[in-house]
Amino acid sequence: MVEGERRGTGVLAPVAWAPLLGVLVLYAAGLSLLSARYGYHRDELYFRAAGRHLDWGYVDQPPLTPLLARASTAVFGDSLVGLRVCATLSAAATVLVVALIARELGGGRGAQLLAAALAATAAQLLAVGHMVSTATFDLLVWVTLSLLVLRLLRGGDRRWWLAAGAVTGLGVQNKYLVVALAAVLLTALVRVGPREVLRTRWLVFGGALALALAAPNVVWQATHDWPQFTVARGISEDDGAENRVLLVPQQLVYLSPLFVPVWIAGWRRLWRAGELRWARAFAVAYPLLCVVTLAAGGKGYYTVPLLVVLLAAGCEPVLRWVRAGRARVRRALVGVLLVLSAVVDAVLVLPVLPPDELAVPMAADPEQGEQLGWPELADAAREGWAVVPAADRSRAVLFAVNYGEAGALDRYGPARGLPRPYSGHMSYADWGPPPDSANGPVLLVRTRDASAIERHFAGCRTVAGVDNGHDVDNEEQGGSVVLCTGPHPKWSTLWPSLRRAY
Repeated sequence: MVEGERRGTGVLAPVAWAPLLGVLVLYAAGLSLLSARYGYHRDELYFRAAGRHLDWGYVDQPPLTPLLARASTAVFGDSLVGLRVCATLSAAATVLVVALIARELGGGRGAQLLAAALAATAAQLLAVGHMVSTATFDLLVWVTLSLLVLRLLRGGDRRWWLAAGAVTGLGVQNKYLVVALAAVLLTALVRVGPREVLRTRWLVFGGALALALAAPNVVWQATHDWPQFTVARGISEDDGAENRVLLVPQQLVYLSPLFVPVWIAGWRRLWRAGELRWARAFAVAYPLLCVVTLAAGGKGYYTVPLLVVLLAAGCEPVLRWVRAGRARVRRALVGVLLVLSAVVDAVLVLPVLPPDELAVPMAADPEQGEQLGWPELADAAREGWAVVPAADRSRAVLFAVNYGEAGALDRYGPARGLPRPYSGHMSYADWGPPPDSANGPVLLVRTRDASAIERHFAGCRTVAGVDNGHDVDNEEQGGSVVLCTGPHPKWSTLWPSLRRAY
């Protein structure tokens, strides 16, 4: 018997495949039924556009999410539903991995099902499963890496470092944050062990594999002066103080306030239970990640994947509590709390309410409102384009201030007779300025607080307004379509001044 087998918890319970598949089917079906509600999120419009400009990197992100967006629309159709299939599948896979983590930590059939149910109804998992985002696939990467490390720690087979390295390298191609997970886990292993898993050539091989898989994007960033770090630094400077203040309360609500006792029980179990001493590093890694996030001014959701691991660890203690007393009453209580949490979380993060009633959910999750008003924005641009004299349209330019507007005009503009939009925001700036021969009028599409863009042009006047039709106070509501007819510098000269990284 190898040392890892002595350290582990013995034979694992069978995977509860049949009921787990039932949970996954219901979860995926629920997300799919809501996919067509509201509309694209601004980030989805950007990913859709980036997927048509495939590269090893972008100003603000690695290439994996745009690539998956491109693949999803190629296979399932260039529609809102088609785009979101990849998010639904990724979210369902995440729920399955969470159940497998519960099993890896000694959980039987009941713990696996409870872990899957909690994950499937947690607010953050519902939110990232509903729409395509880098966080959608990052969550799957983190929990998969956590499962692999747990398997390594429990079983002792050092070759699992190769699989962990592969997942880390692929994860970097989606979001650099997975490096933080690797760092805190390695630090925790050095601190509380089992340290012997670090004394192996397989860790070196796994690290080399991670670097090899991450290299194309790292090289792209290096050859483009590390724009992603410029974006990250700008976001931290703008939002860092608010992120630090909200970090602790967000830990209580990102899954569900009703789930807090479960993940606290999971942390206590990982820290104190003798049979899980081999997994103690995860109890250290979570608060360590919180400290790192706090110091960097990062967003509170960065810690959610490790919070999910604690949630899975807490399922077995919850089931023991249920069995220890009046089991029928306690089972009913757990069921009621699960349903209540699912309903509340769905209202807060999923498009279940009429758009006119989004004021309360948007107070908790403003991203709900960012899925409304894009066709109406394109309608306003069409109204403004109609003002451009027909003789000047071949030399005219449609310019959007931010990537959401540009993505919406990319998606909805052709059907409205609009030309290709240009923008200096994020990677749209890299996709080219208009030709210098486009020396005619400029039609600007801008948010209500972006009037400064007009200083680059002349003869500007508002010719249309943006109204999403639901009185939803999102970023674009109340924006303007502005026609500038006076002379302006050549686009090749002007473009550096229009570039905006965040």
